[in-house]
Amino acid sequence: MSLQLHEKSRVIEMAWEDRTPFEAIQALFGYSEKQVIKLMRQHLKSSSFKLWRSRVSGRKTKHLKLRSPEVNRGYCPTQYKQR
Repeated sequence: MSLQLHEKSRVIEMAWEDRTPFEAIQALFGYSEKQVIKLMRQHLKSSSFKLWRSRVSGRKTKHLKLRSPEVNRGYCPTQYKQR
């Protein structure tokens, strides 16, 4: 599956977000967790990729099955706060 540049950018952005599960990326863009990892490896600097992998490895909010049922939205309530 080939994504346009703006779609790749959005997938990378969603992958960086702590509360956005890989299942949401797959539902929107058709990219599995393995494909997201491959995309991140290709488009990030090596040090950025390593930092990202260490952050998301084992993170419960990145997988719906591991996520607490109390987490019912993909972002923090103050993330899009009007200023």
